[in-house]
Amino acid sequence: LKCIQEKTDLDNQAEIEQLLNQTNFTFDGEDGLVLFMDGEDISSHIITAAITESVSSVSAIPKVREKLVSCQRKMAKGLDVILEGRDIGTVVFPNADHKFFLIADIRERAKRRMQEMEAKGEIVSLSALTAELEERDRIDSTREHSPLKKAEDSVEIDTTSLSIEQQVNRIVEIVTKSIK
Repeated sequence: LKCIQEKTDLDNQAEIEQLLNQTNFTFDGEDGLVLFMDGEDISSHIITAAITESVSSVSAIPKVREKLVSCQRKMAKGLDVILEGRDIGTVVFPNADHKFFLIADIRERAKRRMQEMEAKGEIVSLSALTAELEERDRIDSTREHSPLKKAEDSVEIDTTSLSIEQQVNRIVEIVTKSIK
């Protein structure tokens, strides 16, 4: 997001690293659930099409990964948190008490993403979105630093035919059983 705002060349790692050193991330707001970058609420901005189209190339830069992992750990320190992300259980919090690896059919994922985007007034085609997700998965799974992969001790849940409520209930059921 900041690279786009500052019109930074996404192929210029040195420029991105310099920008990164001038950036501050915090969680704040009610219940600490709002993500801020340099004091600005960016929660809704980071899930736009413009961001998701370029996130894989920027997130593959080692210095970016290091900074974001450090920020995530710092923001969660001393808290019971639920986080989602492509390397949360393998890199950011490899010793988490509970880890889940959610999968879904690529077309279902694209449909869900399309609905999110349409709710925000963004119109995209299902085929284009499917292709973008496939490419992001390929890039994220093959990157050298913090690749997308399932943690060995995570529970895999196929969410293709599950509503969000059913997904949450399944996770709560598994955690509840493990606590007992």
